[in-house]
Amino acid sequence: MNVYYDQHNPSGGASGPEHNVTMKGRKLLDISGVKQVESFDNEEFLLETVMGMLAVRGENLQMKNLDVEKGVVSIKGRVLDLVYLDEQQGEKAKGFFSKLFK
Repeated sequence: MNVYYDQHNPSGGASGPEHNVTMKGRKLLDISGVKQVESFDNEEFLLETVMGMLAVRGENLQMKNLDVEKGVVSIKGRVLDLVYLDEQQGEKAKGFFSKLFK
């Protein structure tokens, strides 16, 4: 396992919400363990998950489903990129995203 996972899930994930990403044909993405949707548009979603910040980039992205209580987000469109922004990249990402969303 990686260091981030071990630090944020010391019990192996048994006590907290589970985080899964399921992609169907680069057209539909189901993500569980989402704490908050930070921002989104038709080219990028920025999600805070139980495993860290997740950026989803693509074309014609739309939120198909959002269940806040269960922490589940479904995104449809053409998915080009999934990136976890770890703590070392966090400051760079904030600067990048703050420029995008001014």
